[in-house]
Amino acid sequence: MNRPPLPRSSVLIVYGTTEGHTRHVCQFVEHVLAERGHDICICDAVLHPAPPEPDQVCLIAGSLHVGNYQPTLLEYVRDHHQALNRTRSAFLSLSLSAAGQSPDDWAGLGQCVDRFLQVTCWKPHTVYHLAGAIRYSQYDFFKRLALKFIAKRRGQTTVTSRDYDLTDYDALKSFVCDFVEPDGAAQHTQ
Repeated sequence: MNRPPLPRSSVLIVYGTTEGHTRHVCQFVEHVLAERGHDICICDAVLHPAPPEPDQVCLIAGSLHVGNYQPTLLEYVRDHHQALNRTRSAFLSLSLSAAGQSPDDWAGLGQCVDRFLQVTCWKPHTVYHLAGAIRYSQYDFFKRLALKFIAKRRGQTTVTSRDYDLTDYDALKSFVCDFVEPDGAAQHTQ
């Protein structure tokens, strides 16, 4: 028995990235949603993408560095907060703090997100925290040293000759599919 195809969603993904990991994560999300039949538009905030259309689902992604998200992402969200507030939107917040269990780290992370949302006047439907990456290959000597110290302080042993992707892609896929398809709005097209 053939079922008629379920409606597809139009999804806008706008991201800010520093070392490229957030771009990688958003490309993963793009692939997952495209496989499920959705129309995807993905854009780095540095390119000043257009605001979302009223019927689009919006995923805004940024990575936290020294307490702040990328300035171009902040600018995009601040400039388009009214349009974002009229759409179904989620904030994907990448950070190393999200990889840990420290209540102090999570409290600080919450403060950073709250500050971002307050400054931009954006009210996303949800905020999803995911662990970022340690990209030693992208760091200068001092940043490598600082990140190695932070990792050690948190009980992680790392070597600076390799990068570490801490993102839980299965959990991310589950979140994104549930958010974009709250009522099973699309089907897998493999």
